[in-house]
Amino acid sequence: MSNSIEQTLHDLLKNLLKSGKVSAVFSLRKINEGGSVDYGLITDIEKLTEIAPLHPLMPANAGQLLGRFTPMKKPVAAVIRPCEYRAFVELAKREQGQMDNFLFITFSCGGVFKLKDNAEDKVKNKLDGYWKAVKNSEISDDIRPTCKACEYIEPFDSDIYVSLVGEENGKIYLNSEKAKNLLEDSEFNFEKDKFDPAILNDLLKKRAVEKAELYASVDTSKTGLDGLINIFGRCIGCHGCNAVCPICYCTLCDFESFNYDYNTPILEKELAEKGALRLPPDTLFFHLGRLSHMSFSCVGCGMCSDVCPALIPVAAVFEKTGEETAGMFDYVPGRKLDEDIPVMIYKEEEFPELGE
Repeated sequence: MSNSIEQTLHDLLKNLLKSGKVSAVFSLRKINEGGSVDYGLITDIEKLTEIAPLHPLMPANAGQLLGRFTPMKKPVAAVIRPCEYRAFVELAKREQGQMDNFLFITFSCGGVFKLKDNAEDKVKNKLDGYWKAVKNSEISDDIRPTCKACEYIEPFDSDIYVSLVGEENGKIYLNSEKAKNLLEDSEFNFEKDKFDPAILNDLLKKRAVEKAELYASVDTSKTGLDGLINIFGRCIGCHGCNAVCPICYCTLCDFESFNYDYNTPILEKELAEKGALRLPPDTLFFHLGRLSHMSFSCVGCGMCSDVCPALIPVAAVFEKTGEETAGMFDYVPGRKLDEDIPVMIYKEEEFPELGE
């Protein structure tokens, strides 16, 4: 299924670039015969032969990468997954990116394989089964756990949406005036009707079951030091989860400084009192700090768990905690650009509840 719709998508991107309607194309691309991929920004039409926009791998969250772009003369056509699009929306709310600089193309995502599987060259043998699962609204066995539990694959506000789940060959919908204006004189056959999210229902029901199982596997009911140690106790302090998270955007992160390391007087004092200290220090404080900063904006991309060398289910913890927090405000990360982040707003009537 993916070949035909991916070729159509390739032709569409080539048309946009050749006509000068976009400055560049941002997409996954294959960089060798072994199946390795990266994200590329392409201005040479001939280089578009390298792209693989629907390939089920996520070497980085594209939302994080797009936030670093400076505006170009014309929009950049960016083919990204729904969680990556929602991550960029969250960054744009924090003034870390400009939505107007892009023509966003998203699709009903079947999930992505783990980076470990790609490193071990296992993905190419699983692609046929993966695309069969997408076509039949099934969940592939080998995708990231957070992908199995993801329920946000509707188009939201992206400009172009490619319907893959439950489709025999895939369909393309133009969702915005920007997309319609750029493609009004093209020869492509786009769907005339609006996308009907009901086609996703079968898959979403199955993912809801997976989500319940994922959340049940992470016990966040135990508060206090013991509960935190049970979850994050094997953290080695590499901060890889921080580095790959699209919502952690600070250029100078306090947790990357030496502020929380022991200096000699404190080290001696603590050793005199406790007799032993954990090194590196403050790993629990690091995770608590990240939770308080961005858990309510977690888009569930799963990058953090995928890169964790200690195999901590970071993504499940953050997504579960964030959903509980954001749910109090009926907030879905990245759903709407004009939807305020809960931590950045307050209502005066809330103060009496705090005794103010």
